[in-house]
Amino acid sequence: MQVLLRCLPVWLLLQPRDYINGAQLVLGLFVLYSAVFIALPNVSAPAFNPNLAVDTPPIWPILFVTIACGALSGFHGIVASGTSSKQLSNEKDARFVGYLGALGEGSLALITIVAVTGSLYAATGAEWDAIYSGYASGPGQKGFIDGGAILISTGWGIPIAFSQTMLAVMVVLFAGTTMDAGLRLQRYIIQEWGSIYNIAPFKNNIIATLVAIAACLMLAFGVSAGNYPGDGGALIWPVFGGTNQILASMTLLLIAVYLMRLGRPTKAILMPMIFIFVMAFWASCWYIVSHYQNGQWALVVIEILVMITSIMVMLEALGVISKIRSGEIAIESADTVSTEE
Repeated sequence: MQVLLRCLPVWLLLQPRDYINGAQLVLGLFVLYSAVFIALPNVSAPAFNPNLAVDTPPIWPILFVTIACGALSGFHGIVASGTSSKQLSNEKDARFVGYLGALGEGSLALITIVAVTGSLYAATGAEWDAIYSGYASGPGQKGFIDGGAILISTGWGIPIAFSQTMLAVMVVLFAGTTMDAGLRLQRYIIQEWGSIYNIAPFKNNIIATLVAIAACLMLAFGVSAGNYPGDGGALIWPVFGGTNQILASMTLLLIAVYLMRLGRPTKAILMPMIFIFVMAFWASCWYIVSHYQNGQWALVVIEILVMITSIMVMLEALGVISKIRSGEIAIESADTVSTEE
């Protein structure tokens, strides 16, 4: 049954389910933001914490791969081509959907900061030192749920228990949509491998879906990080930030090449691309050293492979850019480029 669901067209399952989830998330954001204006909480958290734990990494470049799912995200780049593009009735709607989606996620990030810093732990710096005694410690998702519940209860007078349940549902909605889209995208990628490398079984959507599901099950139950049953995904989670932002820079690079072929300006694309590529590559190098020192060899191998692959893509793109500028590749119209690709 699960396999059949993953092979259904986007409009039959994913789109209506995500539409309902989107409406719930918008309602939750409205309640949270309106509670801020009613309660007017004070944010007491320090902008910079001078009392760092011994295991805290440097703010440069780790900051830019810790916040790894904002407006600039490699995962968003895959979603844009794998699912979002299949739900647009008109290509002109892409700008509205893309920009509004980024603004929505940014607004969620902002209200999360307010909920945690202005409600849950709005006291003294000493409390912050106790809660964040180490880089890896902290309240996590529970901090958002508890802090947001206090904020809603203070602003609207809604019982804490009900507010916690509402925000927990919001968190689950994010997890559900991400898992659904992630598995579907993984199936797309496997099928693309089948087409590129002429692997006949991978071209079949049923087999590709089974392979994608098997990979997820292996991470969920086949291996363990030793913390709790089913925590295998935690083994590779530390490489997500750097690899995600490297993928984001590759997405911008491909967009820049496409625009160059159309003869359009690319400075607005290339500037953030260069910045995030340098930051993500720098952070990946830092993590490789850290994982090597901790004996986490699987993470070291994964990050090195990602970096090598990104360099190969970068060199190939630079070769195409050079040919465009020299005239070896002619500048085409948008219709011609779309037809060719």
